[in-house]
Amino acid sequence: MTDYRTLFDLQGRRALLLGAGGIGREAGLALAAHGAEVVCADRDPETAKATAEAITADGGLAGALALDVTEADALARHLDEVGDVDVAVLTAAMNVRKRLLDYTDDEFDRVVGLNLCGTFNVLRGVGARMVARGTGSIIAFSSIRARTVEPGQSVYAATKAALESLVRAAAVEFGEAGVRVNAIAPGVVETPLTAQIKADEDWYRAYATKGALGRWSVPSELAGAVVYLASDASSFVTGSTLSVDGGWTAVDGRFTPPT
Repeated sequence: MTDYRTLFDLQGRRALLLGAGGIGREAGLALAAHGAEVVCADRDPETAKATAEAITADGGLAGALALDVTEADALARHLDEVGDVDVAVLTAAMNVRKRLLDYTDDEFDRVVGLNLCGTFNVLRGVGARMVARGTGSIIAFSSIRARTVEPGQSVYAATKAALESLVRAAAVEFGEAGVRVNAIAPGVVETPLTAQIKADEDWYRAYATKGALGRWSVPSELAGAVVYLASDASSFVTGSTLSVDGGWTAVDGRFTPPT
């Protein structure tokens, strides 16, 4: 008989957090609160250290690691050093907000390099180790932009759509070994990366009123989805994209017609 009181229990599991700032920080705190040991990895060692310290200050178990997911060989070495991982959460991403005709080759390469190539590196590196063990859960962060696009979001949107395709393919290929792979697609989230939008009152309000809930989210509101997909509560969930977007993709247009 299933003990439903332990569905979200992560005691004895090790989680690798790839991208330890913003949403990643809250995900790490939530995973640790449910019992997981969290390895905080980030390109910026200070960000990884700060998140690890926040987890330990809250009574959790965590370590920090400087890691760039775009460097496949370095990622493989670090994964060997970290050892067995039960959960991997990939939040690392970047965006260059420009129209297609204004994009440079270098900007394209940087966005694709982190968002898509980095995802491929993580799925291949972490996936190989989880498949060999016969267990694990990989969670990659997508975006509403994988489905809904606005001017200036072309390359970012393309990488997120591709990420979701990679997640589905990995779920199919890793599933026989008992490894689950899923994506989370946030809507608009208040983080340092969206400070440009928040500084523009009209832009900020337009985004807030687009979703069904009429507001932005904060990073902590993504943490529950991470814990769910990391835990046994989602033991039969794989190849899925969980939208945590306040109803953004459910709303048709930005005008509420009279009824």
